[in-house]
Amino acid sequence: MLLRRAYLGVSNAFAMLRLLPMTDRDKDAEILALRHRIIVPERQLGKVKIRFTLSDRTYLAALLHPLPLHVLRRLRLLICPDAVLRWRRNFVARRHA
Repeated sequence: MLLRRAYLGVSNAFAMLRLLPMTDRDKDAEILALRHRIIVPERQLGKVKIRFTLSDRTYLAALLHPLPLHVLRRLRLLICPDAVLRWRRNFVARRHA
């Protein structure tokens, strides 16, 4: 589990480094493509609940936690903003337990 989190951390760091030389236009195009990749499964799955692993929930909670709630509600996610906040609370509770 620890090795998996370390791998995810390193791979995400390299993914962020890849964004440095990109122009704003390229980043906007990538964001639109990623949003479309979210819309397609939503449309195909309908009401089916998507299951995230603990590492997925931890990563999303850490990534989205700094955003205010009104911004989270505008984002196009496969999860509801309240779930992100709940995951963050659970992560912090486990960390300080």
